[in-house]
Amino acid sequence: MPTANPIKRSNWIVIVVVALMLGAVVIVAKTSRQPFSDPQFAAKAAQGSLAEVELGQLAAHKGQTETVRAFAQRMATDHANSKARLEKIAAQQNISLPEDLDKDAKQNYEKLSKLSGPAFDRAYIQDMVKDYKKDVAEFQKEASAGKNELIRSFAADTLPTLRDHLKQAREMKDLSDRSVTAVPNLPK
Repeated sequence: MPTANPIKRSNWIVIVVVALMLGAVVIVAKTSRQPFSDPQFAAKAAQGSLAEVELGQLAAHKGQTETVRAFAQRMATDHANSKARLEKIAAQQNISLPEDLDKDAKQNYEKLSKLSGPAFDRAYIQDMVKDYKKDVAEFQKEASAGKNELIRSFAADTLPTLRDHLKQAREMKDLSDRSVTAVPNLPK
């Protein structure tokens, strides 16, 4: 039985490869992060503060170590203050802010609320590191490229606190990672 013409087969392979590459380009283009508008940034920052207050209160209550509980209490306090400042700015600018946790934050809260002891501390700390990496990047973008002076100023003024939160979360994660992997000295 004769085989298909090799030239046609190679053309077909090229067409498939090109189609896959174009599809990948379209997916990357659609999923690349567009900068938020100032009102979108304000809404996202308010949602983040709501989540940090709720998670901070949860961790202040459920945290196993004093370090986690103290960090969590600081998160709840700092983000409540940040949210109050943002609400004043939003009122001046006629921007409505969300008043409830978004779906992802609710799911995360539920997930963490089911944990306890060291598992809770580890999950909370990992969540904080991941969250603050993202927050610092978004606040940096707004602080440097925001169009609304008040919101841009809010982002710039809040950025050092967020960087400090990230630093503390990383330090706690490093400490947690070392304590989990450390092998105690066994008696001889």
